[in-house]
Amino acid sequence: MVNRVERAWQALEAIPDPEIPVVSIRELGILREINERDGALEVVITPTYSGCPAMGQIEDDVRAALAGLDLSARVVTRLSPAWTTDWIGEEARQKLRAFGISPPHAAGPSNVVRFARPAAALAVACPHCGSDNTTETSHFSSTACKALFKCLDCLEPFDYFKPY
Repeated sequence: MVNRVERAWQALEAIPDPEIPVVSIRELGILREINERDGALEVVITPTYSGCPAMGQIEDDVRAALAGLDLSARVVTRLSPAWTTDWIGEEARQKLRAFGISPPHAAGPSNVVRFARPAAALAVACPHCGSDNTTETSHFSSTACKALFKCLDCLEPFDYFKPY
């Protein structure tokens, strides 16, 4: 018999990220924990960055998915430790690439203070043809967590998911 926590994980596994629907909130590392405390479920989510406008939608999607199984939970937004692109698994990185988004480079240890490094200083591979002959055309793209790049070989524009 599957317990409530396992049922909740199964229900929430498939919730797509509202801004990048090709990957789930779990694959991105936004869905952190599901706990049962004193008979109540608690779902822990972490925003990709502090101003992420999708968090309200993600919380609503979590509640709706659980309600479909007659489960309810307290949804907790946890800011520490801060989300990092290192939490994105290899399968999700492949899905991003197939969707036309170049996945982020490794962000490194989360306990190290990092200052913004221009993405243009990095070799960002084109998700369409694999070329590193790319250039940043805008530091912000369709969402603040991505930069807009152009491949100078195949001439296709693409998003680059900035490392955090």
